[in-house]
Amino acid sequence: MSSLTLRRLVVWAVSMALGFGVAAAFVTLVLPWMGPNNGNPISIQKYGLQYFFWTGFPIGLIFVIWLDYLLDTRILPD
Repeated sequence: MSSLTLRRLVVWAVSMALGFGVAAAFVTLVLPWMGPNNGNPISIQKYGLQYFFWTGFPIGLIFVIWLDYLLDTRILPD
């Protein structure tokens, strides 16, 4: 496996971990203070796993863009 392929896999893994971590923090820390919950905690199960995926995946893609640029993995075309 080449060094570039390994760096690309690292970019995808780190980006998705960061994306889902940010989404989890948003769902559990920020979302309870918005809307009708009045500070009552919300779990990821209550939020919904499908909604959680569709929240975390696009945030992860934002991290892919930045890590691709910083690590010069050329995932995205120039």
